[in-house]
Amino acid sequence: MSELVQSLTKVRQSISPYLYLFILLGGISVWALTQGAYQISWFSVLQTTGYSLDQDIIIDVRLPRLLMAMLVGTTLAVSGALMQALFRNPLADPGLLGIAAGASVAVGLLIVFGERWQFLQQVEWLKPYTSSFAAFIGATITCSVIFRLSKNQGKVSVLHLLLAGIAINAIAGSATGLLTYISSDEQLRALTFWAMGNLGGARWEHVFTLASLLSPMLIFLVIKSQQLNLLLLGEEEARYLGLDVERFKGQIVLVVALLVGVAVAFSGLIGFIGLMVPHLVRMMFGSDNRLVVPCSAILGAALLTSADTVARILVIPAELPVGLVTSLLGGPFFLWLLMRNIKGGQ
Repeated sequence: MSELVQSLTKVRQSISPYLYLFILLGGISVWALTQGAYQISWFSVLQTTGYSLDQDIIIDVRLPRLLMAMLVGTTLAVSGALMQALFRNPLADPGLLGIAAGASVAVGLLIVFGERWQFLQQVEWLKPYTSSFAAFIGATITCSVIFRLSKNQGKVSVLHLLLAGIAINAIAGSATGLLTYISSDEQLRALTFWAMGNLGGARWEHVFTLASLLSPMLIFLVIKSQQLNLLLLGEEEARYLGLDVERFKGQIVLVVALLVGVAVAFSGLIGFIGLMVPHLVRMMFGSDNRLVVPCSAILGAALLTSADTVARILVIPAELPVGLVTSLLGGPFFLWLLMRNIKGGQ
């Protein structure tokens, strides 16, 4: 892992970080569009005129899935960057802290009991947003609980933060298990595939809905990235420099809850993107959040697109849930990161 990061660091020193990451994302995107049970040539991907079966598959099936992977990857990576900046800890992650689990319980409740809430079915324009709204409520409640439990004498305690995250994950796991137990066969199938993370149901209307929800928040975060740098100095120093720390923390918590909630609603549980990507960006480009936040967005899109493509081609004609692939990548990375921090603290 260290050798890979060092080689990537040498490459980026000669070109702009954004140009380097956009080239990486572009290459992965073209590769993703060509791969699958039905092979498509690079020429068909780049062709812009005429009509063919290849283009029909690209436009109606693979391109919406590609854009969905990019949006979700961007969301999870930026959420991870925010959590790590907020708590000044590279191990902080929405998944580890239980925020995604809390959002998943809310969506699980919607899957199992949603048919009983008739008003959700009567408002036509609300239907594409119901899962997102439910996940947002779950993520907001969870994030608020964790944030309160992690405070020790007015300051955020990393130990309390992680312990609260462990407890919330355990409670949410039990709640999801109970929902699985009482669900019907159809609901059980939906819960199972959704809990493992899956982008297979991506459609253009989902992409437009997700983009409409995420774009304002991502723009807001890029604008606020300078204030994230102030938090790196410590809360007292940030207050001295004029930052309303508690208000700013509340804004970040709310935005993280909304980002995670929306991502979970559309893609299910996909872990470790928020942990891996910001850390890799800081290793390659430094700790300036004005660079970390936008670069995490691009690299997160590239990484999840790669994972989703591997999930599609690994067991053709079937496909793996993308959450399993990211866990296979993220688990060893987390252990490596943990050991690295332990050795660095000695």
